Order: sequence, then C-alpha cells, then structure tokens
Amino acid sequence: MREIVLDTETTGLDPLRGDRLVEIGCVEIFNRMPTGQTFHRYMNPERDMPAEAFAVHGLSAEFLSTKPLFHEVVDEFLEFIGDAPLVIHNASFDISFINAELDRIKRAAIPRERLVDTLLLARRKHPGVSNRLDDLCSRYAIDNSHRTKHGALLDAELLAEVYVDLVGARQSQLLLASDTEEIRVSATGEAPRRQRLVPLAPRVSDAEREAHRAFIATFGDKAIWNEYLPAPAAMAAG
Repeated sequence: MREIVLDTETTGLDPLRGDRLVEIGCVEIFNRMPTGQTFHRYMNPERDMPAEAFAVHGLSAEFLSTKPLFHEVVDEFLEFIGDAPLVIHNASFDISFINAELDRIKRAAIPRERLVDTLLLARRKHPGVSNRLDDLCSRYAIDNSHRTKHGALLDAELLAEVYVDLVGARQSQLLLASDTEEIRVSATGEAPRRQRLVPLAPRVSDAEREAHRAFIATFGDKAIWNEYLPAPAAMAAG
C-alpha cells in the first residue's frame, strides 16, 4: 500500500488570520517502507515572517521572496500525493493550511478521510506522556540529532521512521524476514548462511555457453581434464 508522510512549515498558527504555508515536505512509503521518492518545495507566502515562526524554522521573508507561489507548485504536489493516505503528525494543523491554500486558488480540498494522524495514534499507544515528534524519536531510538530547527522534509523523513514503529510494522517485517529466509548451519559449526529469497538472474547467455563448449571441444581427447572422467566401463557398471 502506498502512503505519503507529509509535513509543513507556516508563518503562524491560524490560516484564517492570514498565516500562510511556506514549506511542504513529503516522503513516499510503500508497505510501510520508504521508497526514496520525495517532494519538497519552499513557497513565497507573500507576507512578512513573524519572529516566533522564524525562531521555529529559520525561514526568512527574504529567503522565501524568491521562491514560487503555491499555485505554481500545486499541480506537482497533487500529482505526487495522488490518492494515497496522508500520514501527518497533528494532521488537523497541516491540512487546514493546505486546504486554505487550495481554497484560495479555487481548488478542491483534501478530504480528512485520507488522513492518518500519528499524534492521535501515539496518544492511544502512549497515554499520559508527551508525544511530540522529538519525544517519539527518543522513545523509538531514532537519531534526530541533526534536527536543530523544524524543516518539512526532515520532519517527514523522521516521521516516516516513527510511523513504522508506531504501528508495529518494523517488528512485522523482522518476523516476516525470519520466517521466509532459510538459515543453513553446517555440522562443522560454520557461521549461519542466509539464502537469497530470489536467485540472482544468470549472467551467462545461452550463446556464450555454446561458444564455451565449442572452444573446449578444440582441445580434443587429450585435454587434461579427461583424465579425471570415469572410465566407460565404470560408468556402464554404475
């Protein structure tokens, strides 16, 4: 199943009071595993950057003034997310900003039925404690030492790792691997060897094999390896 882990940065807390979207970061996961496909854009909010918001993400109005407007990246964004479920931490916050921007350019809102709110999942699994993204990273031993400020793509990448642990998918993957991989241990006590689940494709073509046979045939009956072949009588007796 394809899912999109998403995060945003904004100029403030309330799109109904003029706060705007300034950054979107998305990470694609398939069957709860990151695929390496991402979407990341900064956007010009066409307004100033309050000091409180700048302290959170470090994105200045000057830096953002050269970035595209939301309507210039919206088609690429919507194409990337497709119809996949959206995994978001405190989803009501991010989706309110995205839908406000969509409404501003007369585009259809993203339905809330598509949202998977990891904050709600975390509160159910870990009641009575803080469940901020940093707290969850610490709880699941995910390295977030490079997160000195909020950033949409970085936070989406961290959330993708948290989500796998939060829903128990990492343990399921480990159990599946142990059930499907054949472990062979020799009687002499050699280290276990894992066998590939899918054999590697042969690298030698049929034409190359035939050419090799023709080359070997040029050595005739006096080739040294013929001395190690079973005698005809022995073969017949067997």
